[in-house]
Amino acid sequence: MNILIIGGTSGIGKALYDKYIVKNNQVAVIGRRTDILDKLLRDNPLNTIIATADITIQSEIDNAIESICKKLNKIDLAIVCSGIGEINSSLKYSIELPTISTNVTGWTFCVDKLYNIFNNQGYGHFVAITSVGGLRGEPMSPAYSASKAYQINYIEALRKKSFKTGSKIVVTDVRPGLVNTAMAKGEGLFWVMHVEKVAQQICNAIRKKKSKVYVTKRWHILAIINKILPFWLYKRI
Repeated sequence: MNILIIGGTSGIGKALYDKYIVKNNQVAVIGRRTDILDKLLRDNPLNTIIATADITIQSEIDNAIESICKKLNKIDLAIVCSGIGEINSSLKYSIELPTISTNVTGWTFCVDKLYNIFNNQGYGHFVAITSVGGLRGEPMSPAYSASKAYQINYIEALRKKSFKTGSKIVVTDVRPGLVNTAMAKGEGLFWVMHVEKVAQQICNAIRKKKSKVYVTKRWHILAIINKILPFWLYKRI
Protein backbone atom coordinates (compact mmCIF):
# COMPACT_ATOMS: atom_id res chain seq x y z
CA MET A 1 0.00 0.00 0.00
CA ASN A 2 1.19 3.52 -0.79
CA ILE A 3 0.72 5.83 2.18
CA LEU A 4 1.24 9.56 2.64
CA ILE A 5 1.51 11.04 6.14
CA ILE A 6 1.53 14.82 6.45
CA GLY A 7 2.97 15.79 9.82
CA GLY A 8 4.79 12.51 10.30
CA THR A 9 7.93 13.61 12.16
CA SER A 10 6.46 13.67 15.67
CA GLY A 11 3.53 12.64 17.84
CA ILE A 12 0.73 10.59 16.32
CA GLY A 13 2.09 10.98 12.80
CA LYS A 14 5.46 9.49 13.70
CA ALA A 15 3.77 6.65 15.62
CA LEU A 16 1.63 5.86 12.56
CA TYR A 17 4.72 5.86 10.36
CA ASP A 18 6.32 3.32 12.70
CA LYS A 19 3.21 1.12 12.48
CA TYR A 20 2.96 1.15 8.71
CA ILE A 21 6.62 1.00 7.73
CA VAL A 22 7.16 -2.43 9.30
CA LYS A 23 4.48 -3.95 7.04
CA ASN A 24 6.40 -3.31 3.82
CA ASN A 25 4.25 -0.40 2.73
CA GLN A 26 5.66 2.48 0.76
CA VAL A 27 5.35 5.37 3.21
CA ALA A 28 5.87 8.99 2.23
CA VAL A 29 6.30 11.53 5.02
CA ILE A 30 6.00 15.30 4.79
CA GLY A 31 7.17 17.39 7.72
CA ARG A 32 9.15 20.44 8.79
CA ARG A 33 11.97 18.67 10.65
CA THR A 34 14.59 17.82 8.05
CA ASP A 35 16.84 15.99 10.53
CA ILE A 36 14.06 13.58 11.52
CA LEU A 37 13.02 13.04 7.91
CA ASP A 38 16.62 12.22 6.99
CA LYS A 39 16.78 9.67 9.82
CA LEU A 40 13.56 8.00 8.66
CA LEU A 41 15.05 7.66 5.21
CA ARG A 42 18.36 6.29 6.54
CA ASP A 43 16.60 3.71 8.70
CA ASN A 44 14.22 2.50 5.97
CA PRO A 45 15.65 3.62 2.61
CA LEU A 46 13.79 1.09 0.46
CA ASN A 47 10.25 2.05 1.40
CA THR A 48 10.44 5.59 2.78
CA ILE A 49 9.99 8.77 0.77
CA ILE A 50 10.46 12.18 2.39
CA ALA A 51 9.69 15.78 1.58
CA THR A 52 10.28 18.86 3.71
CA ALA A 53 7.50 21.43 3.89
CA ASP A 54 5.70 23.77 6.23
CA ILE A 55 1.94 23.32 5.96
CA THR A 56 1.43 27.06 6.41
CA ILE A 57 3.46 27.84 3.28
CA GLN A 58 1.25 26.87 0.37
CA SER A 59 3.98 26.68 -2.26
CA GLU A 60 6.07 24.36 -0.07
CA ILE A 61 3.28 21.93 0.79
CA ASP A 62 1.98 21.96 -2.78
CA ASN A 63 5.40 21.11 -4.19
CA ALA A 64 5.93 18.43 -1.54
CA ILE A 65 2.64 16.67 -2.33
CA GLU A 66 3.30 16.88 -6.07
CA SER A 67 6.77 15.40 -5.55
CA ILE A 68 5.33 12.51 -3.53
CA CYS A 69 2.67 11.83 -6.17
CA LYS A 70 5.29 11.57 -8.92
CA LYS A 71 7.36 9.13 -6.89
CA LEU A 72 4.48 6.92 -5.74
CA ASN A 73 2.36 7.16 -8.93
CA LYS A 74 -0.72 6.58 -6.79
CA ILE A 75 -1.70 7.11 -3.14
CA ASP A 76 -3.92 4.57 -1.42
CA LEU A 77 -4.05 6.21 1.99
CA ALA A 78 -3.39 9.81 3.03
CA ILE A 79 -3.29 10.87 6.69
CA VAL A 80 -3.16 14.52 7.71
CA CYS A 81 -1.72 14.79 11.21
CA SER A 82 -0.37 18.33 11.14
CA GLY A 83 -1.79 20.52 13.87
CA ILE A 84 -0.82 22.86 16.68
CA GLY A 85 -2.50 24.52 19.62
CA GLU A 86 -1.41 26.74 22.48
CA ILE A 87 -2.84 27.74 25.83
CA ASN A 88 -4.01 31.32 25.32
CA SER A 89 -6.32 32.52 28.08
CA SER A 90 -5.05 36.07 27.52
CA LEU A 91 -6.36 36.02 23.92
CA LYS A 92 -3.18 37.30 22.32
CA TYR A 93 -3.75 37.24 18.57
CA SER A 94 -0.07 36.53 17.94
CA ILE A 95 -0.60 33.20 19.74
CA GLU A 96 -3.87 32.38 17.95
CA LEU A 97 -2.61 33.14 14.44
CA PRO A 98 -0.20 30.17 14.05
CA THR A 99 -2.99 27.81 15.14
CA ILE A 100 -5.37 29.28 12.58
CA SER A 101 -2.71 29.27 9.85
CA THR A 102 -1.90 25.61 10.51
CA ASN A 103 -5.22 24.03 11.55
CA VAL A 104 -7.46 25.97 9.19
CA THR A 105 -5.68 27.60 6.25
CA GLY A 106 -2.84 25.15 5.62
CA TRP A 107 -4.94 22.16 6.65
CA THR A 108 -7.71 23.07 4.21
CA PHE A 109 -5.28 23.39 1.32
CA CYS A 110 -3.90 19.91 2.03
CA VAL A 111 -7.33 18.34 2.44
CA ASP A 112 -8.69 19.82 -0.78
CA LYS A 113 -5.63 18.85 -2.77
CA LEU A 114 -5.61 15.28 -1.50
CA TYR A 115 -9.35 14.83 -2.05
CA ASN A 116 -8.95 16.02 -5.65
CA ILE A 117 -6.01 13.66 -6.16
CA PHE A 118 -8.16 10.76 -4.98
CA ASN A 119 -11.04 11.96 -7.14
CA ASN A 120 -8.80 12.02 -10.22
CA GLN A 121 -7.39 8.55 -9.59
CA GLY A 122 -10.86 7.16 -8.83
CA TYR A 123 -10.35 5.97 -5.26
CA GLY A 124 -8.49 6.58 -2.02
CA HIS A 125 -8.77 6.66 1.75
CA PHE A 126 -8.43 10.06 3.40
CA VAL A 127 -7.87 10.29 7.16
CA ALA A 128 -7.83 13.48 9.24
CA ILE A 129 -6.62 13.61 12.83
CA THR A 130 -9.05 16.08 14.40
CA SER A 131 -9.71 16.13 18.17
CA VAL A 132 -12.23 15.61 20.93
CA GLY A 133 -11.28 19.19 21.74
CA GLY A 134 -13.34 20.35 18.77
CA LEU A 135 -16.65 19.30 20.31
CA ARG A 136 -17.02 22.33 22.60
CA GLY A 137 -15.37 25.72 22.99
CA GLU A 138 -12.51 25.80 25.50
CA PRO A 139 -11.60 29.19 27.07
CA MET A 140 -7.97 28.21 27.70
CA SER A 141 -7.38 27.47 24.01
CA PRO A 142 -10.19 29.01 21.94
CA ALA A 143 -8.43 28.93 18.55
CA TYR A 144 -7.52 25.28 18.98
CA SER A 145 -11.03 24.12 19.90
CA ALA A 146 -12.58 26.29 17.19
CA SER A 147 -10.14 25.08 14.53
CA LYS A 148 -10.79 21.45 15.42
CA ALA A 149 -14.55 22.08 15.21
CA TYR A 150 -13.89 23.48 11.74
CA GLN A 151 -11.99 20.34 10.78
CA ILE A 152 -14.69 18.04 12.11
CA ASN A 153 -17.38 19.78 10.07
CA TYR A 154 -15.20 20.00 6.97
CA ILE A 155 -14.47 16.28 7.07
CA GLU A 156 -18.17 15.51 7.52
CA ALA A 157 -18.88 17.64 4.46
CA LEU A 158 -16.35 15.66 2.42
CA ARG A 159 -17.78 12.38 3.67
CA LYS A 160 -21.25 13.50 2.55
CA LYS A 161 -19.83 14.71 -0.76
CA SER A 162 -18.24 11.31 -1.39
CA PHE A 163 -21.54 9.55 -0.67
CA LYS A 164 -23.71 11.85 -2.78
CA THR A 165 -21.39 11.67 -5.80
CA GLY A 166 -21.01 7.89 -5.58
CA SER A 167 -17.28 8.26 -5.10
CA LYS A 168 -14.96 5.47 -3.99
CA ILE A 169 -13.19 7.86 -1.63
CA VAL A 170 -13.33 6.77 2.01
CA VAL A 171 -13.15 9.60 4.56
CA THR A 172 -12.25 8.93 8.20
CA ASP A 173 -12.37 11.43 11.06
CA VAL A 174 -10.10 10.39 13.94
CA ARG A 175 -10.82 12.24 17.19
CA PRO A 176 -8.14 11.66 19.83
CA GLY A 177 -8.46 12.74 23.42
CA LEU A 178 -5.34 13.72 25.35
CA VAL A 179 -2.27 11.93 24.02
CA ASN A 180 1.18 11.84 25.59
CA THR A 181 2.76 14.14 22.98
CA ALA A 182 3.89 17.77 22.87
CA MET A 183 0.29 18.72 22.04
CA ALA A 184 -0.92 17.82 25.54
CA LYS A 185 -0.66 21.11 27.41
CA GLY A 186 -2.05 22.39 30.70
CA GLU A 187 -2.33 21.43 34.33
CA GLY A 188 -4.33 18.60 35.85
CA LEU A 189 -4.59 16.56 32.65
CA PHE A 190 -6.37 13.22 32.93
CA TRP A 191 -6.83 10.16 30.73
CA VAL A 192 -3.58 11.00 28.92
CA MET A 193 -3.02 8.11 26.52
CA HIS A 194 0.19 6.51 25.32
CA VAL A 195 0.81 7.41 21.70
CA GLU A 196 1.54 3.79 20.71
CA LYS A 197 -1.88 2.65 21.90
CA VAL A 198 -3.52 5.54 20.09
CA ALA A 199 -1.68 4.73 16.86
CA GLN A 200 -2.75 1.08 17.01
CA GLN A 201 -6.40 2.00 17.46
CA ILE A 202 -6.15 4.44 14.56
CA CYS A 203 -4.67 1.73 12.34
CA ASN A 204 -7.53 -0.59 13.32
CA ALA A 205 -10.11 2.07 12.45
CA ILE A 206 -8.44 2.72 9.10
CA ARG A 207 -8.38 -0.99 8.30
CA LYS A 208 -12.12 -1.19 9.06
CA LYS A 209 -12.74 1.97 6.98
CA LYS A 210 -14.62 3.64 9.80
CA SER A 211 -16.11 7.04 9.10
CA LYS A 212 -15.49 8.36 12.62
CA VAL A 213 -13.58 7.07 15.62
CA TYR A 214 -12.63 8.31 19.08
CA VAL A 215 -9.27 7.19 20.44
CA THR A 216 -8.83 5.70 22.80
CA LYS A 217 -12.31 4.20 23.14
CA ARG A 218 -12.92 5.63 26.62
CA TRP A 219 -12.95 9.11 25.09
CA HIS A 220 -16.11 8.22 23.20
CA ILE A 221 -17.92 8.09 26.53
CA LEU A 222 -16.63 11.52 27.52
CA ALA A 223 -17.48 12.88 24.08
CA ILE A 224 -21.11 11.81 24.41
CA ILE A 225 -21.38 13.41 27.84
CA ASN A 226 -19.61 16.54 26.65
CA LYS A 227 -21.93 17.06 23.68
CA ILE A 228 -25.18 16.70 25.63
CA LEU A 229 -24.21 18.90 28.58
CA PRO A 230 -26.28 22.11 28.62
CA PHE A 231 -24.18 25.25 28.58
CA TRP A 232 -25.28 26.34 32.06
CA LEU A 233 -23.57 23.22 33.38
CA TYR A 234 -20.71 23.02 30.86
CA LYS A 235 -19.51 26.54 31.70
CA ARG A 236 -18.93 25.49 35.32
CA ILE A 237 -16.57 22.63 34.48
